[in-house]
Amino acid sequence: MRSNRRCQRWAFLALAGTQPFLAAFRQGLSETGYVEGQNVVIEYRWTEGQYNRSPELAADLIRHHVNVIATLFTSTAALAAKATTSTIPIVFSVGDDPVKLGLVSSLSRPGSNVTGVNFFSSEVTAKRLGLLRELLPKAARIGVLVNPTNVEIAERTVKDVNAAAEPLGLQIEVLNASNANEIDDAFTTLVSRRANGLLVGPDAFFVSRRVQIAILAARHMIPAIYTIGDYTEAGGLISYGTDVADSTGQQGVYVGRILKGTKPTDLPVLQATKFKFVINLRTAKALGLDLPATLLSRADEVIE
Repeated sequence: MRSNRRCQRWAFLALAGTQPFLAAFRQGLSETGYVEGQNVVIEYRWTEGQYNRSPELAADLIRHHVNVIATLFTSTAALAAKATTSTIPIVFSVGDDPVKLGLVSSLSRPGSNVTGVNFFSSEVTAKRLGLLRELLPKAARIGVLVNPTNVEIAERTVKDVNAAAEPLGLQIEVLNASNANEIDDAFTTLVSRRANGLLVGPDAFFVSRRVQIAILAARHMIPAIYTIGDYTEAGGLISYGTDVADSTGQQGVYVGRILKGTKPTDLPVLQATKFKFVINLRTAKALGLDLPATLLSRADEVIE
């Protein structure tokens, strides 16, 4: 690597608990020739589970005169950054449609100073409910855990689940949680309502609390489906969603390209192409579930 390359400063705004995904991000960044501590300086800001902190954190980053702002997993952070600056490039990763969110004009021509990666977390909600029903063919009531402070994603998730539940003959119980104590309360409600299973909605805060959620699901013997494989690695039952490491790696590449001079308007929004269906067989056995062979045969990964 050339030692005379100008050291640049960029910012990282994300939810605490998403730190494990930084390795993939840094790998993508390194593919463009940038290595933290050598030729790039990173300013980290973590919302600590409080989405309403995003505007103040974005404003603080801009005061540090960063060259690029990257937001990980949260549309709230991306929208806050966009509202704060129209000149500093912003590279997002979001689970919902960035056009509907108002982040970009179109996927092929983002416009302005914003581009990024869409990893389709919300768009596959109906698919997750179908997999859970396949696992629990006699289920009548399913809980759906959403974060009410992540308004757009929570509303979209509930809408999609209700639409998918009707033809399956399922009743939906919406559970709200925006902190650790409310997650505990949600499981108490889930048990009292005698729900047969749980769908955990796409939310960066829930990812940061994946160990707590997996433990509670096991303790209360509740089969649950999650958005990404990190939940199943933490002891969750099954997950279906984007290969997040691949998406965050692509986001890192975009940041590197912008640091080298490419304009965000010349970088179309990337759409995830890799999805993973993961089953934790140990958890299934602990829950006393006999998984259908058809389900196991479709899994991209089985944790035994």
